[in-house]
Amino acid sequence: MPAELREYAGRHYAIQFHYALPDDSWAVELSEAVPAPAPWTGIPGAESHVPGPAFLVAFVPDEDPGPEPTVHIHSHDEHVIPYEIMRWFMELVADEVERCRAARAQGVSDAVE
Repeated sequence: MPAELREYAGRHYAIQFHYALPDDSWAVELSEAVPAPAPWTGIPGAESHVPGPAFLVAFVPDEDPGPEPTVHIHSHDEHVIPYEIMRWFMELVADEVERCRAARAQGVSDAVE
C-alpha cells in the first residue's frame, strides 16, 4: 500500500501501512515526510516527498482478538504534531482496527488486502 501524504502548515507528513510479522499486527506509521530523491523529479506522477523515520506507530493485531491496538512513540527528539495531523492518523488507525476486527468476525485468518 503506498504511503498517504498530507501537507499541513507548510510541513509534509506521511502515513504508511505494513505488516509487522513478529507482532502479528498491522503497523500504521506516522512520519514527517522528506523530499524525494532528486532523480525522481523527472518521473511523471512521482511524489515530491516520501515517508521519513516514523515517530508514531500504531500496532493493530489482526489474528488474536486478545491484544488491544497500541500506539508507540519512537523519537529521540521532541515532535510537535498538529491536532489535524494527529486526528488524520487516529482516523486511519481506527479504520484499520475496524477492518481487522471485521475480517476476524468473518473468519478470515489473515486480514491482508
